[in-house]
Parts: sequence; C-alpha cells; structure tokens
Amino acid sequence: MAGMTGKDVETINRRIYSIARHLIPPQNLETNNRISGSGCSSGGFNDTYNRVHGEVPTNIPEWKTASLDDSGKEFTDIIYEKAVGEGIAKITINRPNRKNAIQPHTVTELMRAFKDARDDSSIAGTKAFCNGGDQAQRGKGKEDYVDYHYFGRANFIDLQMQIRRLPKPVIAMVAGYALGAGQVLHMVCDLTIAADNAIFGEIGVKVGSFDAGYGPSVMARLVGPKRAREMMFMSRFYNASEAKEMGLINTIVPLEKLEEETIKWCREILRNSPMAIRVCKSVINATDDGYAGLQQIGGDLTLMFYGTEESAEAKNAYLERRKPDYSKFPKLP
Repeated sequence: MAGMTGKDVETINRRIYSIARHLIPPQNLETNNRISGSGCSSGGFNDTYNRVHGEVPTNIPEWKTASLDDSGKEFTDIIYEKAVGEGIAKITINRPNRKNAIQPHTVTELMRAFKDARDDSSIAGTKAFCNGGDQAQRGKGKEDYVDYHYFGRANFIDLQMQIRRLPKPVIAMVAGYALGAGQVLHMVCDLTIAADNAIFGEIGVKVGSFDAGYGPSVMARLVGPKRAREMMFMSRFYNASEAKEMGLINTIVPLEKLEEETIKWCREILRNSPMAIRVCKSVINATDDGYAGLQQIGGDLTLMFYGTEESAEAKNAYLERRKPDYSKFPKLP
C-alpha cells in the first residue's frame, strides 16, 4: 500500500494474527484459516478462551440433599440437592409410583425449591425434571386439582411464571416421557437436554384438559404455529430426534450420559458473567412476557445501576445534604 513501510505491514499482520488466534485454533491458522468441523461445543476449539479456562469437567459432583423446605417440613414429592463447592442445584420429581406425574403438592414443593435456589447466592443455575399432571388428583368443579389441604388451585401456572422470572438459567434434564405438564415444564425452562429415550407430546385434549399458561405460546415460538397446533390438537408423541429437528429441545445424549452432559452445560454457564446471563434471559423472555417482562428488565437494570459510582454519588449527596457532582460521569451517546 502507498505510504506504508515494511514495519507498518508487519504491525498489521501481527495484530491480525493476534485477533485470529483468539477465534481460530492454532493448528488451523496454518491451513488457510479454516476451522475444522467439530460442532459448536466449546470443548472442540483450542482458542484462547478455552486455553485459559481449560476443558469443562464432566465428572458428576458430590450432591448434598436439602431435606427440608422453607417451612421446616420434609420434602415428599421431590428430591432437592446442591452440588458441593459448585453453584448448581438439582431438583428431581420423586413420585415413582405415579410415574413422576405432578400434583398440586408437587408444584408447591417445586416452587419452594426454586425459591431457595433463587435466594441462594452460591447457586448460579438449576436443573430439573416430570411426566405430566396426575389425573388421579383431579376433583370436580372448582375443587379440581386439590392439594393436601383440600384447597382447589391450579398452581402450575405460578410455577411457570417463577421459572421464567428466575434470574438464573434453568436446564430441563429429560429422560423418558415428558407429556402434558411435563412438556410445558421443559419448554418454560431455558434449555432442554434429552436422553435418547425421551418422548415428548401433549395429552391435554385426550383427557379434557389444556395448558392455560405459557405452554401454547412458547411452543409456537419454538416449533412454529402450524406444528404447535398439530401437537395441541392431535396429541401426537414425538421421539427425541423429532423433537430436536423441530427445535423443541437443544441436544440429545445417551441415557447413561444425561446427567454428565447436563452438568457439563451447567459448568460451562458458570464460567460466564452471571449478570450478563441474567439480563440475556430477561431480554429473551420480554417479548412474550409483556409488561411483566419489561418489569423484569427494569429490575435487572436497576440492580446494575445501583452498583455504579454514579448511583452512589447521588445517594451519598442526598444523605450528606449536598449537591451531587456528576461532572466526572460521561454523557455517553
């Protein structure tokens, strides 16, 4: 180039190589900068990020059972565990005699566990997984779906809202059947990892029921309106491969590798900025959540702003009865 010396060209080449080595494995820099096909798994690239952080461990952590809920009562329908020394919580529906179908009491315990996971600052992510609503628990009329205190309620919708607004990622770990309420539960989670034996589908119209919460709208977002209507109107079942192809789940792994892969995803998320992840979740959900979604984003932004020097200056000036000095804070475009 005109006006450029050999030193200038050398400097440019050095900077280009420095940027490229952050994005492209070193072995490919020598072969026309082509990245070999290794999928999108972070472990498949030897870029600077992965050289700094190393491979994501896949060993199963040591789990510590949280045997009591916030009322001091033993959990009966779920198993709630936390990984020792890691920011991961695991919630497992434990009703094997009902094929892990949920009832109002199950949902109450799930909500208490999710509340604990949210309030525990050491927890950065949660993984959960259910079959569907327990039809045997359905009553009559306004008493439909009563809890242990015979209080009629449809608290599953409250659980859906809680998962959507939980400021930490929730990963659904699915093995076997995820039908009806189980299908909706995994859809409102942020990510879904399925075993190769997983079966997905809606059964509501077959048993005189339907989801009045996020289920239909989230399903239409994931698989498209036509396929969502097919799933809702016809109550067909779909295997894991079909579910992945239509965009209903993220990935499929062998059953024996399900927890290992889910833990790996959790640990990979834990490497990233918790506040950035929190805001990303709020922004993704905001379109469907309306004013509630905007409120969540507003709350996240408020939390971030309260941690800034500018906010501290305003608060301190008020408490010290003086004018705030905003001159040191740039008015960014």
